[in-house]
Amino acid sequence: MSQFDNVSVVKKANVYFDGKVTSRTVLFADGTKKTLGIMMPGEYEFGTDVKEIMEILAGELKVLLPGETEWKHINGTGEFTVPANAKFKLEVAAVTDYCCAYIAE
Repeated sequence: MSQFDNVSVVKKANVYFDGKVTSRTVLFADGTKKTLGIMMPGEYEFGTDVKEIMEILAGELKVLLPGETEWKHINGTGEFTVPANAKFKLEVAAVTDYCCAYIAE
């Protein structure tokens, strides 16, 4: 899906890691939400409250998912899923454009 129709967007940005990671929240009529953002090169660790599906739209990074010992490399586009109440690490090599879906289970 290249665009979202009939949504609301929260104007205030979500800003993390001194502005190196930013996103905007998109709210859907069914109550679900996604964020659209950019990550600058760097190393980051995030925590989840609910299951997250991260869609990488452009960029280059490595992700270390919970319970894994090997980093997954994404160059260009890709996707990964992080369970609820977990932490994951990212090593971003190039500016990365992403869309994150939050899945309440």
